[in-house]
Amino acid sequence: MERVFEVEDFPEGNASPKTKKQKVDEKPARDCIDLTGDSPASSRKPSEEDDGKLSVISWNVDGLDTVNLVERARGLCSYLVLYTPDVVLLQELIPPYVQYLKKRAVSYLIIEGGEDGYFTGMMLKRSRVKLVESEIVTYPTTQMMRNLLIAQVDFKGQKLFLMTSHFESCKAHAEERMKQLRVVMQRMREAPNDVTVMFGGDTNLRDSEVAKVGLPSSVCDVWEQLGKQEHCRYTWDTKANNNKSVPYISRCRFDRVYFRPATKDGVPHMAPDHMALVGQEKLDCGRYTSDHWGIYCSFAAG
Repeated sequence: MERVFEVEDFPEGNASPKTKKQKVDEKPARDCIDLTGDSPASSRKPSEEDDGKLSVISWNVDGLDTVNLVERARGLCSYLVLYTPDVVLLQELIPPYVQYLKKRAVSYLIIEGGEDGYFTGMMLKRSRVKLVESEIVTYPTTQMMRNLLIAQVDFKGQKLFLMTSHFESCKAHAEERMKQLRVVMQRMREAPNDVTVMFGGDTNLRDSEVAKVGLPSSVCDVWEQLGKQEHCRYTWDTKANNNKSVPYISRCRFDRVYFRPATKDGVPHMAPDHMALVGQEKLDCGRYTSDHWGIYCSFAAG
């Protein structure tokens, strides 16, 4: 897989293992080229950028599909330039993809949810989001190397818990998927009341599975909260996205964002205020950045 990125002068074998719990304050390597620092938004003065809104992208980038992977990884960076999100939650990363992002998106701190095979990750905009600690929560009965990645961060003086996961795939694994959803919901529900909690990821969930598990009263599905807008319903859509050659049409809302606001008096109470799908433009190679559309969300203090 490393050879996929050789055309980009890609470094091999320098991935650093991550512990279960860690404090990170890494600085970008000196020889990096920042493909995410070219936008007008990224060159604003802090007072202009500092609007108080938290912006997030969640995206399964399909790193396991190595066809046109360099072009598609570059495509991800172009969306980071366009949207300048504070937080990026990624699924189906592979080690070479992560190393590419570390060289090409140096305005972000990258946290990895694994080091072998494929895994999740987070990107935190260094100028806006400060990492306190990260943790990997294992799913004891997963058959697909899935886990929950959690980061405790500070955003403008507010405490946030950020979470991402890639739930068990395929219809036959509904029971395991629901177990994983219960783990996430328990973590969200039990977070301290002065903390804002946000989860984004490829859940592979079907609505009937969510109904069986149920969401805590304090947690909302952001797509539902914002009015179930049809234009951002389907994140896996083989009718519109032809990255995968499949003999059927499947339109599913696999990728979801869940949110639990802080409730303590004196703490800013954030709420979702916008959602859109990203990645719907074909790249020059004739394919999309991923077989999934990404989700862009923003949250504002009420």
